[in-house]
Amino acid sequence: MDIPSSLLIGGKWLPAADGAEFKTYDPATGTPLGTVAEAGPSDVDAAVDAARTAFDDPAWRTMPPAARARLLWAVADLIEKYADELAELETCDQGQPIGIAKGLNVPLAAEMFRYYAGWCTKIEGSVSAVSIPGTMHYTRREPVGVCALITPWNLPLAIAAWKLAPALACGNTVILKPAEQTPLTTVFLARLCLEAGIPAGVVNCLTGGPEAGRALTEHDGVDKVSFTGSTEVGKLIVAAAARNLKRVSLELGGKAPSIVARDADIDAAVAGNLQGALLNSGQVCAAYTRFYVDHRRVDEFTEKIAAAASGLPLGPGLSPDTVMGPLVSQEQVERVAHYVRLGVEQGAELVTGGARPDGDLAGGYFFQPTVFSGVTDDMAIAREEIFGPVLSILSYEDPEELAPRANDTEYGLAACVWTKDLTTAHNLAATIRAGSVYVNMLPFLDPAAPWGGFGASGWGREMSGTAIDEFTETKGVWINLA
Repeated sequence: MDIPSSLLIGGKWLPAADGAEFKTYDPATGTPLGTVAEAGPSDVDAAVDAARTAFDDPAWRTMPPAARARLLWAVADLIEKYADELAELETCDQGQPIGIAKGLNVPLAAEMFRYYAGWCTKIEGSVSAVSIPGTMHYTRREPVGVCALITPWNLPLAIAAWKLAPALACGNTVILKPAEQTPLTTVFLARLCLEAGIPAGVVNCLTGGPEAGRALTEHDGVDKVSFTGSTEVGKLIVAAAARNLKRVSLELGGKAPSIVARDADIDAAVAGNLQGALLNSGQVCAAYTRFYVDHRRVDEFTEKIAAAASGLPLGPGLSPDTVMGPLVSQEQVERVAHYVRLGVEQGAELVTGGARPDGDLAGGYFFQPTVFSGVTDDMAIAREEIFGPVLSILSYEDPEELAPRANDTEYGLAACVWTKDLTTAHNLAATIRAGSVYVNMLPFLDPAAPWGGFGASGWGREMSGTAIDEFTETKGVWINLA
C-alpha cells in the first residue's frame, strides 16, 4: 500500500496549504525515508472545521452503536491484514527492533480497536434516585466533540490506536497529530480508517511539527486534547487549554523506580530489569530507570546486569539479530550523552557503556546500553527523565526507606518490585505513588488495564473503561411526572 505524504482533511488527501514539507529519517542510518506535508495554521483550521462538520452530521452523530462497533472491528481487521507492512514502516521510521513492532506495537493497536468495538454498545447512563416528588432523573453519556489526539515518537502506532479507538467508540471526531519524527504509521492508520468505511471528516490527520500541535491545542474549535509526551509540553498544553476551558488528558514523563528486595531472585530481577529498562532503547515512559537494590545484593546485581547489558546485540531494527536498536534522532543521542556526562561529573561510577558505538553503526543514532553504580538520590541521572538506555543503581539498607525514596520525585507513572514475599509486594504497591506498580514482571500494557500517572506524569487515564470517561460528557435529564 502506498502511504500518502499528504494531510487527511475531510476525507481528502491534500498538500499543505502553503506547500510546506519536511523529511522523516531512518534512525539506523540517518538517511531520509521520505517527505511529508507540514501542516500550517490554515490546515489546522480546515481540519477542525471538517471534524466539526462530521460531528454534527447525523450520519455519524446518530449512527447506531452496533454499526460504530463494526467500523472499529473493521479497522482492527485491516491492521492485521497489513501487519507486516505496518511493522516494517514502524521500524524504519522509529528504529525499534522488528520483533517489537511485530510482537507488541502492531498487535496492541489491533487489540485496542477490538476492545473498544465492544464498548460501543455498553456506554450507558443511569436513573438517579432524586428526592423531588413526581420527578424522574436520568443521565446520558454523550461524546465530548472534536478531539485533538497528539502522539509521541516512541510507540507511534500503538499510542495513536489507544487514543483513537475510545474516541471513536464514544462518537467523537478527531484530528490525529503524530510526532514529526515518526509520522508514517499514523498516516497509514488514518488511511485504514477510510478504507474501513469511517465517514469522511470523522478522522483527520495532520503531520507537522510543534507549531501544528500548538495551533490545535489553542484552537477554540477543539473540545478536548489528549496528549502523550513530555511533562514540559504538557504544561504548555494546560495553559493553552485555559483559553476556552477545553478538556485535557495527559500522559507525560516518568522515572520508574525498580526495587530489588533482599529475598529477590537476582537472576530473574536482572533479566526483567534489563528488558524493562532497555525496551525500545529505553525510550519508554515506564522504563525502569533507577534501581534500589539491597546493599547485601547490590554488587551481585550490578555485576550481572552490567555484563548482560554490555553483551546485547545492537543494530538496525530490521536485522533479525538486533536486540537494541537506535535512538530516534540525533537530538535524542545528544540528550543521552549529556546525562552520561552529568553522571560522571556528579560522582557516579560508569560500569559499562556510556558512548556511541563505532564501525558499521557510526552513521546511525545508536548509543550503548549504559550502567551506573554508586548513584545517589540527588544526582541528575536518578531524578530527571533521560528517555534512553541509562540504568542508575542505588543501594539501600533499611526497607523502611524504600517508599519515601521511590516517591521522592515529581513523576509517578510506573514502578516495579522484585521480591518473593507477598507482604513486601503488597505493602510497597500500596505506598509507592505510581499509576501502575508491577511485581516481578515487565511493564506490560493491556487494553483492559487503566494507564496513566500521578503528579508530573499526567492527568487522567487511558485504556480500559476509564478512557470512556475521558471521551464522554455526562448529561442529566429531568422529567416532571406530576
